[in-house]
Amino acid sequence: MSKLRQIAFYGKGGIGKSTTSQNTLAALSDLGQKILIVGCDPKADSTRLILHAKAQDTILSLAAEAGSVEDLELDDVMRIGYKDIRCVESGGPEPGVGCAGRGVITSINFLEENGAYDGVDYVSYDVLGDVVCGGFAMPIRENKAQEIYIVMSGEMMAMYAANNISKGILKYANSGGVRLGGLVCNERQTDKEYELADSLAKKLGTNLIYFVPRDNIVQHAELRRMTVLEYAPDSVQAGHYRSLAEKIHGNSGNGIIPTPITMDELEDLLMEHGVMAQIDETQVGKTAAELTA
Repeated sequence: MSKLRQIAFYGKGGIGKSTTSQNTLAALSDLGQKILIVGCDPKADSTRLILHAKAQDTILSLAAEAGSVEDLELDDVMRIGYKDIRCVESGGPEPGVGCAGRGVITSINFLEENGAYDGVDYVSYDVLGDVVCGGFAMPIRENKAQEIYIVMSGEMMAMYAANNISKGILKYANSGGVRLGGLVCNERQTDKEYELADSLAKKLGTNLIYFVPRDNIVQHAELRRMTVLEYAPDSVQAGHYRSLAEKIHGNSGNGIIPTPITMDELEDLLMEHGVMAQIDETQVGKTAAELTA
């Protein structure tokens, strides 16, 4: 039996991380891999395209109804979706109340103790990555996820988040086996996007694993709560997700300990590619009405 690979998709909120991860995991399943998705985002949207559902019942909400997590069985929290992919959502507290990271810790411990990882080739954690707080860093800190893939774009704040996540990996890399598997650029069609993503990858000491082109077919599939692999299996975009899946599948053992950069270095990187220089200083401070007049 092949060794279990525990991977995690991190990235700035709103960057398309959950969409990218679900499409990639669907493609991995097409390669014959058995997959378990552990959603670690309080929005519980890490499995909706696989399950064709608005949101899956989470471990935390089910535990609250049952009295405690000890009162739950694995069948209570796990659903089977497209291509027999196993799906679990950790959940989180109501907005503004409590620590969402606690749901991640509780969920992973429960799943390990109840045999959820038995018979799978990949466990994938989908993790909110705006801030690497203690709870969200748990798959890194506790050596659960060995390979981290950061979903980013050529936008400054997405690159800033990718660099911050790399700092989190670096902090725990020497005490455990966690490594950065690479960057995945989810195209936003910003200036010099590929060049910026590739340059940041090199600065971090890693590779740009894949550049996923922007295509509206992704949104068409999402509206139907489906992956592109299922909605339009013969489309060019489905082919891109298959290629990304093959890159990840062949990347075992190639992870690195990242070399994060400073904020000044990140701004210098943007300047080197002429992105910040393209801002028209004469337009700064004008209202929207003035700009469109």
